[in-house]
Amino acid sequence: MRTPTPSVDLDPLPLLIQGGMGVAVSNYRLARAVAMTGHLGVVSGTAIDLVLARRLQDGDPGGEMRDAMARFPVPGIADRVLERYFLPAGRRGRPYRGVPMRSHRDNHASQDLLAVAAFVEVALAKRDHQGRIGINLLTKVQVPTVPSLFGAMLAGVDVVLMGAGIPRDIPGILDRLAAMEPVETRLEVAGASARESVPHLRFDPTRFPIDTAPRRPAFLPIVSSHTLATVLVRKASGSVEGFIVEAPTAGGHNAPPRGTGAYDALGQPLYGDRDQVDFEVMRDLGLPFWLAGGIDSPERVREALDTGAAGVQVGTLFAFCRESGIAQPLRSAVLDAVHRGREFVLTSSRASSTGYPFKVAAIPGTLSEQAVYAARTRLCDLGYLREAYIKPSGGIGYRCAAEPVADHIAKGGDAAATVDRMCLCNGLSAAIGLGQVRGDGVEPAVITSGDGLGSVRTVLDNGDGYSAADVVAHLLRGVQVAGRA
Repeated sequence: MRTPTPSVDLDPLPLLIQGGMGVAVSNYRLARAVAMTGHLGVVSGTAIDLVLARRLQDGDPGGEMRDAMARFPVPGIADRVLERYFLPAGRRGRPYRGVPMRSHRDNHASQDLLAVAAFVEVALAKRDHQGRIGINLLTKVQVPTVPSLFGAMLAGVDVVLMGAGIPRDIPGILDRLAAMEPVETRLEVAGASARESVPHLRFDPTRFPIDTAPRRPAFLPIVSSHTLATVLVRKASGSVEGFIVEAPTAGGHNAPPRGTGAYDALGQPLYGDRDQVDFEVMRDLGLPFWLAGGIDSPERVREALDTGAAGVQVGTLFAFCRESGIAQPLRSAVLDAVHRGREFVLTSSRASSTGYPFKVAAIPGTLSEQAVYAARTRLCDLGYLREAYIKPSGGIGYRCAAEPVADHIAKGGDAAATVDRMCLCNGLSAAIGLGQVRGDGVEPAVITSGDGLGSVRTVLDNGDGYSAADVVAHLLRGVQVAGRA
């Protein structure tokens, strides 16, 4: 009989939470560096299976992936992942071996890779310190969620953060995984009615023969409104331990404006009074909350605390520090643009195939340049942002608005939905130096950032870069909180 373990206690509440930026921008090195300052470090769980597979194919310099895999509680599973993907001498310029695209038909091998990959990232982030580590996942990316959560829990993850949707089912899923009980969730299918039969995603943790059940981590959903926070308190499938309240100035995906859409001359969505958060409602919910988006100075931290927030979540300042996962040439290009005062971030209503607004930083040589975007051959070979749909024959298919236009139309998609869509799966992978090799070169990157990219100037050391610890020191300079400094 497995021994149950207690749930994670968030006390003392973290004052500073590092943003969970994907793909692997918030990697284990960044999360570990933040946790070692006494705050909550967060790893990204987005496409984490792809990240591990490609790191192994690059030879795993230093052996960190293999060291962590050796601690996975089911050695045979980790061994099979290693056997499939590890190349001792690296790829030598050859393309990466593919990772199967996720669907409701995922087999045990696909789930095992996800679990091992999430375990590795969290285990490395938690190495050699007593600080706390969280993992961030996107609600919209549904299929990999449960195996990734389980792998992170096996590594002792302390907090789960999820946005980009309404993660109402996640608290109950965490409860079941902590009890080592099978999990079944209904696949979201575009256009499906309640009467139609849609498949369920199934994951059985009892396939993993372990003696002690993992701890149930705290759950912090990422919300853009007090209304959504209220809904989750009342209708979530289990306990919610607090909220990240994210403003539309934050990087990555943003919640769309409420009400009828309005746009500026650049096509950026305009937010209005309906998008303002009522902090009195947030306080009345009786749960801690952290503010995110545009937190770039001690003054902003103090303003957040004045609203009743327990603290803040910060992404952009950490995204371009030395420990982040962004490839060094791209990080240097971003810092150079900031140093020269030439930074620009577009909130694109078209870039992401999810339909959510997505922020794109203007960096030479990336997909932000129209010539680079136009030169890329459209294809969809990773598929994390695909949506499921009902085929005319009645089966389930998958499509993405960033795939070849003819393919999307053939699957019943709207041609208008494909205009200006970026392949974020490949572009964000390239941003961390794991871009796929094509016949005409390596996949071009896409860089995302919050609106306040220029605030990086406040921590730059003569333009030569800065550390995660520098960010923490900058943000909390002179900030006093009920016995904490």
